[in-house]
Amino acid sequence: MQTNDKCAQLNTCTSARDAKAAVVATNTQQDSANIEVLVSHITANAATAHPYVASSTGRDKSAFRRFGISDVVFLAIMAACMLLSGAVMPLITQVPLFGIIQLCLGLQFSIFPAIGLMKVRKVGALCFMALFSGIVLVFMFPPMFVCLLACAVISELFTIVLFRNYGKNIACAFASALYMPLTLPFLYVWIRFFYTVEDKAQAGQAVNAYVGGDVWIAIGMSVAVLAVCVLGATIGVKIAKELKKAGVIKK
Repeated sequence: MQTNDKCAQLNTCTSARDAKAAVVATNTQQDSANIEVLVSHITANAATAHPYVASSTGRDKSAFRRFGISDVVFLAIMAACMLLSGAVMPLITQVPLFGIIQLCLGLQFSIFPAIGLMKVRKVGALCFMALFSGIVLVFMFPPMFVCLLACAVISELFTIVLFRNYGKNIACAFASALYMPLTLPFLYVWIRFFYTVEDKAQAGQAVNAYVGGDVWIAIGMSVAVLAVCVLGATIGVKIAKELKKAGVIKK
């Protein structure tokens, strides 16, 4: 009888332990499920707050996002760098060569836009930089303001059509490299059809060289400008990557 009682007590204890183990396992499964739900909510909120968190992989599908104050300030700084590094422009306005202005400004006008786009990956960022730089140039050569802003819009439109947004680094490089070369045909059309004799007399020889120049020189200079801008955009992307690694530019 005592042996049977001990066996019964042992079975009862074992059942109790099994029941407790089952409860613990159930609670563990519930906790794991709750953790998974919590992680999914956190990830969703992070993606909503920062749509370009996964921008390097190009997975973000949004094209238009709101600009913050820090974005506008950074783009203004890049525009200022473009203008300061382009201080050589007054020295070449009297050089009678098609595209000489774009050739001398192509490097800096592609490096800094690339850095700006790598930091502010939003459609319209290039237009902001063109606007900030054009405000200063409008007092020197008003058509250049219209030219820069229009070419920035066209460059961004091409980028949206091909890449949908600036999620990929190649999209930033593409828009930056295309920006300055687009001013060549724009200025040709402007000077050819909208300039008066008085305007041409006031403009520099570098501007007047757009009309009546040698075709092969124009083609060669256009290719040179495009090559310089592609080089500048590549350098700008690499500089932005290094600045991100160093923590100077936050991702």
